[in-house]
Amino acid sequence: MDMRPIGVFDSGLGGLTAVRALWQILPEEHLIYFGDTARVPYGGRSQETLLKYARQDVRFLRSFDLKAILVACGTVTTTALPTLQKENDLPIVGVVEPACRRAAAVTKNKHVGMIATPASVRSGAYSRTLHGLDPEIRVIEKACPLLVPLVENGRVRPGDVVIETVVREYLEPLRQSGIDTLILGCTHYPLLTDVIADVMGPEVELVSAGEEGAFELKRMLKSRGLRVDETQRGESEFFVSDRAEDFENLASLFLQEDLHHGARRIDIEEY
Repeated sequence: MDMRPIGVFDSGLGGLTAVRALWQILPEEHLIYFGDTARVPYGGRSQETLLKYARQDVRFLRSFDLKAILVACGTVTTTALPTLQKENDLPIVGVVEPACRRAAAVTKNKHVGMIATPASVRSGAYSRTLHGLDPEIRVIEKACPLLVPLVENGRVRPGDVVIETVVREYLEPLRQSGIDTLILGCTHYPLLTDVIADVMGPEVELVSAGEEGAFELKRMLKSRGLRVDETQRGESEFFVSDRAEDFENLASLFLQEDLHHGARRIDIEEY
């Protein structure tokens, strides 16, 4: 039994969808979440800048005595995960490979779509991973740069003409291409599940990268004997790099339940 907490980080608050999944599948674990709200979104940054940010995020989380880290950010996973894993002596799990394994398992026509930030699409990580799992899978990727800032501003509900218009413009070419599986390659996107499902139709299976990353973390903890006693009840702490005043209301949207405590602001540039 290992009582040390798990670190989770994302470019903003989208990674809270992964926290929600962890609350459901690992309710006994202690979590420390960092959202880099001062520098969100990461998706349009250069690889060098993304690696700098990711290293700072990890250094902050490692100021706590952690047993593992979940990179709840598709952009960081696709651009910096191997470097972070080499540089750190604790398990670091990303979201790309677990999501690709799930997509490869559920697709029936071997035509998979993936939406993510521009940096994730540029990296080609999802396509490489899917082709490594099954060379016959056809992959169509689409960068959706407007989705993260819209989600961070709470524009997520069906009936919101702005988000519905943007999502339809991005996804209509994927729908017409005949995919039967769509990877939500950014942890912000599960908040748009209803809007995306309306565009894609019921015949397209949606795969959440953040949720699959949470399941991968659970498997890793079990295999390494790092789980907490399941009779325990974990606690969560939240940190952000910008204003913490509005965290509680917006975090409740991402977590899909009321959050009764806020976050603490830290200066990420000190790390």
